[in-house]
Parts: sequence; C-alpha cells; structure tokens
Amino acid sequence: MDRSAEFRRWKAQCLSKADLSRKGDVDEDVVDLVQLLNEREQFFTTSSCAGRIILLDGNINGIEVQKKNCCWLLVTHRPCVKDDMIAALKKANGDAILKFEPFVLHVQCQQLQDAQILHSVAVDSGFRNSGITVGKRGKIMLAVRSTHGLEVPLSHEGKLMVTEEYIDFLLKIANQKMEENKKRIERFYNCLQHALERETITNSHSKEKINEKNNPYSHRTAFESWIPCHPAALVVLTTRSHASAFMDILNAFFSIISFMVFQVHPNHRINRRAVVPWRLERYGKTETNCS
Repeated sequence: MDRSAEFRRWKAQCLSKADLSRKGDVDEDVVDLVQLLNEREQFFTTSSCAGRIILLDGNINGIEVQKKNCCWLLVTHRPCVKDDMIAALKKANGDAILKFEPFVLHVQCQQLQDAQILHSVAVDSGFRNSGITVGKRGKIMLAVRSTHGLEVPLSHEGKLMVTEEYIDFLLKIANQKMEENKKRIERFYNCLQHALERETITNSHSKEKINEKNNPYSHRTAFESWIPCHPAALVVLTTRSHASAFMDILNAFFSIISFMVFQVHPNHRINRRAVVPWRLERYGKTETNCS
C-alpha cells in the first residue's frame, strides 16, 4: 500500500475512535491546537493533556507512584486552592502524592520532515524534552514534553507527613508552574501557526517551479537566450501569432548583426543584403531597404 494512503487510513481510524481518557474529551486549553493539527493532512493527534494538578493515593513503587493501582483523590486543570487539597488529603489511606504534570501531546506525522517542523517549534516554545520516534511499521511519532513537573509525597499510610503551611507553599509552586505551562501552550500554538503558513507558501512556490520546469512554453528558446542584453538587441515579447513573434526575433537578429559588424544603430536604415548576402542569393530573392 502507498505510504500516503496508509497514513490516511491510520488517521481516519484514530480520529474515529472514542476518547478513552478519564475526562472523555480534549482539554479546553488545547482544543484549538489539536484542531489545527488534525486539519492538516500530514498530522493527527493520538493523545493530549493540557496540564494538571493531581493528588494520588496509593503505594509508592520505587521512586514514583503507579497511576494504574492508585486512587485519584483530586484532579484539576486550573490553579488549586489549599482548602480543596486539605479536604482531598483527609480521604487518603495510603501514600498521598501531590503532582503537577505539564502539557503533553503526541502527534503522528506523515513524513520525517513534518515531525522535524513540529519538533523545532516545540523546543523553541519551551518544551525542550520533546522527541521523535520511528516505529517498526514506519510510524513517525512526535512527543511534545517539558521538564517543569512536580511530584511530592504528602502522607504515608494515611498519616499526613507535612504541615498545612508547607502544603500551601507547594500549591503556590504548582500554580505558578500551571500558569507558565499555559503560556508555553499559547506560544506553541502561535509559533505553529506561523510555521505551517510558511510551509504552505514554500510548498506552493515549489509546485509552481516544478510546473514551470515541465512546461516547454515557459522557457526561452536557445536563440532567445543567446540574444545579448544590449539596447540594440531589445526584443519586446508580445502575445501575437507565432509568425509575428518570429519576425520580431528575426528583426532583433539583424539589429544585432548590424550593430556588431557595422556599429549601426538599429533605428538607421540598412541593407540586409550586405549583412547576409549568401541567404538572399541561395533563395534567389530580392530585398528592399528596411529599418
């Protein structure tokens, strides 16, 4: 199957599936961004999260909590207040973890150069942990990520291990990160718009050059290219018949010869028999003076 046709099939299948996230739809802060990408034929998004503050209750495995085996006590995509966090912590029975997770986006791209455009925009917008992966079946995936996350344990086996003052301090940091995250999303969206517009203009110019190259009537003939750019050899191209165009070129040719051989200005009347007598004798024609 053709690669472009296969990519279109993948895109149609992905966008037709139901959203299996906890929220069930795209986050409000990235709706325009996701729509912008999915409207382009060379991209489609597979998952996204605008960024969130969450409180998880579970068992810490190693150095981080496992989301699959834990209870979500609180989740918000907006700045969080201390009262909501304290109320959620009272429900914890295990190890409660406060986390801020920044914006993440996964985009499948048709070609590697398409992924490189997105990667460059993402890095320039502040998402410096972004990367490109290529699967065994040729799927090119771009992940937009950043490193300004936050993860802090607050309780152990249901017992609060920190003071409310410290919780308030952590929430201020998390909310600041949320605001910075939103600014980066807006920057990414604006930069992506400009990058895609430039790409569209570049591709349009490339197609025009290809069409011009394949069009035999868009090129000058070898004789036209030979004519020097001198006032005596100026040729005005018109849309007249081929015969008229040929006569223009022929007149320009005689003007060039006259200027090169006799240094005669083209506006002066000359005898072309003196310039090319072999042509007139060969065809047995007579010639009158002309300008």
